[in-house]
Amino acid sequence: MQTVELKHPLIEHKLAILRDKKTGTKEFRELIKEISMFLCYEAMRDAKLEKAEIETPMEKMKTKKLDEDHYAFVPILRAGMGMLDGVISVVPNAKIGHIGMYRNEKTFEPVNYFFKVPKGIEKREVIILDPMLATGGSAIDAIDLLKSKGVKKIKFLCIIAAPEGLKEVEQKHPDVVIYCACIDKKLNKNKYIVPGLGDAGDRIFGTK
Repeated sequence: MQTVELKHPLIEHKLAILRDKKTGTKEFRELIKEISMFLCYEAMRDAKLEKAEIETPMEKMKTKKLDEDHYAFVPILRAGMGMLDGVISVVPNAKIGHIGMYRNEKTFEPVNYFFKVPKGIEKREVIILDPMLATGGSAIDAIDLLKSKGVKKIKFLCIIAAPEGLKEVEQKHPDVVIYCACIDKKLNKNKYIVPGLGDAGDRIFGTK
């Protein structure tokens, strides 16, 4: 598996504001959207283009376009929804699926409660969205679900990743490329990423 960590001064700057506990809900949402756009830009680097012909105000020309219908974004509810606006601003005609999970606070394992994807999902390249890759449990379950539907090419986009979670996903799904804004130090005893940014879902939706 290849993990792509975005190394860029703008990303580091935006992450510094995002992590700050004093950053409010509105700004937090905006930063998640902006960083997600950068992640999507990087994840689409290998996108295949199709030949097309257009007419500029000056003349006709041959060019290339993306077949946006070939792609599907699948946020893991609920925090992954915070990344959706950012990625669909890059690929607006991509299809959207949803995977609902929550963390069992005693076992720290993900519990699945919802799964709905577009028809023909097996023919598309699927990009999973989740701001935090901590233990890797949710990522692995989401990838398992999509592969059970016949999906062959999957990428995973997150804002922050823990080394422990990356290792788990690599062992279970070495074919999935992960794109993250930053790899943090570790997980704490409660399986939260440190230094991290807290609970991404709560900060996106203002529930704490």
